[in-house]
Amino acid sequence: MNKFSVWISAMRLRTLPLSVSGIILASCLAQYKGVFNWSICILAIITTLSFQILSNFANDYGDGVKGTDNAERIGPERAIQSGKITPKQLFNAIKINIVVALLLAVALIYMAFGSQYILLSVLFLVLGVASIIAAMKYTVGENAYGYRAMGDIFVFIFFGLISVLGCYALFAKTLHFIAVLPAFVVGLLSTGVLNLNNMRDRIPDEKVNKITLAVKLGAQKAKLYHYTLIGMALGLALIFGIIYYKNPLNLIFLIAFIPIIKHVLTVVKNTEPAQLDPELKKLALSTVLLAILMGVGQLF
Repeated sequence: MNKFSVWISAMRLRTLPLSVSGIILASCLAQYKGVFNWSICILAIITTLSFQILSNFANDYGDGVKGTDNAERIGPERAIQSGKITPKQLFNAIKINIVVALLLAVALIYMAFGSQYILLSVLFLVLGVASIIAAMKYTVGENAYGYRAMGDIFVFIFFGLISVLGCYALFAKTLHFIAVLPAFVVGLLSTGVLNLNNMRDRIPDEKVNKITLAVKLGAQKAKLYHYTLIGMALGLALIFGIIYYKNPLNLIFLIAFIPIIKHVLTVVKNTEPAQLDPELKKLALSTVLLAILMGVGQLF
């Protein structure tokens, strides 16, 4: 594998669609409300991708220097773990990425609010800085919250609430109830993806003292928690469909329920954590599909 391929692998491309699913959903809702802007949409997607790549680099760095990514780890080999990228090289890439992410965030804020909405501009700048701090503190440092069973909360907030509600506010300069339930749906399913990852890695994580919620709950309770996250997400999606129902095409998102329910049945039957690895991609892509169809469904 050449150096370019190693860096592409470190970006964890399979995580990127999930990171922009909330942006796409919010953009569709903005179109439905008549406040959509292509420039804001495209720049929001690019900015979000930059933040997600930063998060992936930081996670690789934090787990790598702590020795969490070792031979017992299940899943794709990480950059530092492989020895193909040194901690110093990855940390330098993180610093560059922080600068790029900040510049993109400032450009997005100015494009959305100009000089007319000063308070909103300040609020979103604070959210941008908070997103960078959250990306870094997940696994980096002695008090990394990903090692203290708090990752789920941050994923719900940033992948769900901030992604959908924040992006909608970029278009509309205000919030609307139409974006609330979708924000919870995306947030709950994104948290489900993290929990699935933590269930897969529960045993090796516990050995290196990485205390995720799955480690604290144990195998069976982590499964129950997983079912709760997904059940609540699907229930809220149904409520959204009922509240904003105008014609059958509004409910096109029900198609995405099929792979999600199949995923749940697979988890129910699972006894080997390693066999959960393929389910990560399935649940993440199903979440993306659901988010897109919830948004597109409102455009008919």
